[in-house]
Amino acid sequence: MKDLTFTTLLAVFEEIFGRGLFWAMVVVAVLITAAYLYVLVRDRSMSMRKFLLAQLSMPFGAVAAVLFVQAMTSSGFRDIGGPIDLIVLLGVAVLGAVGLAVLVYTLQSLIRAR
Repeated sequence: MKDLTFTTLLAVFEEIFGRGLFWAMVVVAVLITAAYLYVLVRDRSMSMRKFLLAQLSMPFGAVAAVLFVQAMTSSGFRDIGGPIDLIVLLGVAVLGAVGLAVLVYTLQSLIRAR
């Protein structure tokens, strides 16, 4: 793999998660992002109380994302081989944390509207 292209990344992610699960995750991420943008436009400001509760959920999202990826790749923490593996694992944790925070904030705003 000499070149890292977008199609190469798509192929790798489809191989890891399976075609159906990967595209389902993409659709869910797009829907959650659209709902988050809707909430921000609708409310015209961020609620710091909701934001704090969303931030408190971030560690759970990080752990869940790492465990999910570990389960999907059939590997364990003992298989971490070098710095790039650790960087990827930390990236997965950050994305899981941010994703859950966005989801929690959006659900709070949609459920408890002004």
